[in-house]
Amino acid sequence: MEEATAILERDVESVRSAWLGSLPAFGAVDSSPDAAVECMSSSGLMAVNDALAQTRRDLDALHIRIAGAIAHRSAPELGRDGMAKQQGYRNAAALIAAATGGSGAEAARLICVGVATAERSSFSGQRMAPWHPHVAEAMKGGCLSLDSAAVITEMLDRVAPRADHEESMKTERTLARRAPSLTLEQVRRLVKHAEARLDTDGVPEREDTLAAASWLRIRQEASGSVLFSARLDPVNGACLKTAVETLVTAEIRRARDADLCSGSHPSRSIPALQADALSVIARHSLSCRETVAPLDLATIIVRCTLDDLRSGSGAAMIDGIDQPISIGTVRRLAAQSGIIPMVLGGESEILDLGRTQRLFSVAQRIALGERDGGCSFCGMSAAYAEAHHIRWWERDAGPTDLDNGVLLCRADHQRMHHDGWEVQVRRGRVSFIPPPHVDPGRIPRLGGRARFDHAAGERS
Repeated sequence: MEEATAILERDVESVRSAWLGSLPAFGAVDSSPDAAVECMSSSGLMAVNDALAQTRRDLDALHIRIAGAIAHRSAPELGRDGMAKQQGYRNAAALIAAATGGSGAEAARLICVGVATAERSSFSGQRMAPWHPHVAEAMKGGCLSLDSAAVITEMLDRVAPRADHEESMKTERTLARRAPSLTLEQVRRLVKHAEARLDTDGVPEREDTLAAASWLRIRQEASGSVLFSARLDPVNGACLKTAVETLVTAEIRRARDADLCSGSHPSRSIPALQADALSVIARHSLSCRETVAPLDLATIIVRCTLDDLRSGSGAAMIDGIDQPISIGTVRRLAAQSGIIPMVLGGESEILDLGRTQRLFSVAQRIALGERDGGCSFCGMSAAYAEAHHIRWWERDAGPTDLDNGVLLCRADHQRMHHDGWEVQVRRGRVSFIPPPHVDPGRIPRLGGRARFDHAAGERS
């Protein structure tokens, strides 16, 4: 109890210190929070935000302990004697949701993580380690968010009947170490990759489930519009996604070039451009047998290891799609035009072109896509990213090779040029060095695919 209260006291003091330290040194400030926030500098807002985020993680780490205990005392086998029913609730999740004002799903998440990370007792009363000790340690240290912990533990519980225990523990350790520096979306992607590695036999099963659950609905609305909604499996989704993104990217570049000449700015949104692209594909399919430019250049990249391809087991990834696919599907796809397994370069093409060519080749872009996974800074789809020279072609006489190339979306390319960020590539890993006003210590931040790929985490 002393440890728990000490954590809370430390967090309150940290927030208080950050709050007061972010206010102007001179002049009276209104006591209302809104007035105080208006007076804070950007660095002050960052400090308060960090302190509040740490407090939230620490509170969640304590709350899961309470939620797990409430669930234990409200077990179904206790019947009317269970804690939740005695308090007038149907179960522990309903009791907790009533107290927090949140949803039943949020309460269930607290309970599940609490049970998964709590110390256990044997039949003889001996204390045992939690089911997921690495996640438990990360939560206890205030490093891991509740949502990330839930995603990790749910996956590990799901594959437990079929996965090797030692590999599961190793994976849990990697995930618990990597997740604190990632967004929840990136954690989900990392966990999907890890699940495919732990349960290779389950990949075809999940493929079949997703394919069976695919659907497309078309209906006319009262306004006169036609509404399309769909859920596609990874392979079919990748085909449509690649086609649409290729056309949208070409249109964005065309409009950008036209705007540079006219001085105007593009007005159509990405969703609007995607609707146009889908219409172009449909009209062309109905009227012509030739490929729509620039779809003749569109390719879907499927990545897998040579060992997995030879053995027929394991899993593969489609660029731009998070859900892994089976090796059997890769073999079927390899025979289709526009879909290629990731074999980079070869005797017929050199990936490092040096100073002989300014623009990066298609093979180099594929290689950069494998390393960077899209925009190396923000993770945007590779369809919206362009290959750029780290050392500029003209100013620095930078070569057109992989060690001097990086995939960046237009916004992050501008950020590198104008905001003082620097890019490094070492041993095939991209890092971004922030300017002093963002981080006085200028500590490199890992970018590219290595930031959230499970395999990269195992190598680090």
